[in-house]
Amino acid sequence: MNPTDTTVFDSNATYVLENDVVLLHPLQFTDLVHLLPFALNEPELWKYSLSSVVGEQGMKKYLQSATSAKQRGVAYPFIVWDKRCHQVAGSTRFYDIQLEHKCLSIGYTWYGKQFQGTGLNKHCKFLLLSFAFENLHMERVEFKADSRNQRSINAMKSIGCQVEGILRSNGVKPDGTRRDSIVLSILKSEWESGLQETLKKKLIIME
Repeated sequence: MNPTDTTVFDSNATYVLENDVVLLHPLQFTDLVHLLPFALNEPELWKYSLSSVVGEQGMKKYLQSATSAKQRGVAYPFIVWDKRCHQVAGSTRFYDIQLEHKCLSIGYTWYGKQFQGTGLNKHCKFLLLSFAFENLHMERVEFKADSRNQRSINAMKSIGCQVEGILRSNGVKPDGTRRDSIVLSILKSEWESGLQETLKKKLIIME
């Protein structure tokens, strides 16, 4: 990266990321109408989450927290739209945005059951990683997951994430118990030296 490059991020800007498969649009509290069915009908989606997004109050609290973090400039949440079936599929976000260190995290990602295993996640991650490295000039993108959530861990490894280690007892789950979190990451140098093209080829194969 050129030393004169600067990280330009505006939490008030409207960032829309899309390709032929998926559309990521800034999440708003009014998206409650689209996301509420997941909280009412698919509570198992948050089995490993540190948030309890069950029922109408759970989803309202989730959206309030997400939009508040966006207003403070420390997160940028998206609603995920599957263009193949013209339906809202879930949500994801940039968070823990540290402009001074050129680092951010991607997480709070969930999709309804019918969208899991469809390739949607890889398309979302490709758009998010491309934007983080190429538009925001980030040097490092981090991912975390419950250390027992093998499905999520496998998904992150499949896009090229490198395992860094385990944070022991670093979060409190909704039931009051604590969890260990696995940390993974992708560096800009890794993205530019092959990961981007590798992931792009995987997307083409799935089409």
